[in-house]
Amino acid sequence: MGGRAWSTRHNMIHKMRLHNEPFISIKNKSKDIELRLNDEKRRQLKVGDKLIFISRGNYTDQITAIVKKLVYFKDFVEVTKAYEMKRIYLEDTSLDEYLELMSQFYSKEEQEEYGVV
Repeated sequence: MGGRAWSTRHNMIHKMRLHNEPFISIKNKSKDIELRLNDEKRRQLKVGDKLIFISRGNYTDQITAIVKKLVYFKDFVEVTKAYEMKRIYLEDTSLDEYLELMSQFYSKEEQEEYGVV
């Protein structure tokens, strides 16, 4: 995924790359939740931090957002029980498709070790 975090006053700025479809969904305001493995890098996230989402389709296309809330889950299955698919990925994605996609990014072992934020 790459990306850097640096300090500005008391809040941090985090850069995160996104595939084009979820990036567009955030831009269109239908997707309002971004989920990641709660690894060492994401454990730096705090409410009030700035997120800069960068489209993998066009690296000059960016969206800036502020972390409003951090919610922790044991895995992506648990996430899908808490939120509608359109808020976490794409509205027309099935549960099985979403879980398969997430397993390509984050193994079951990684999810068990770190959880999801």
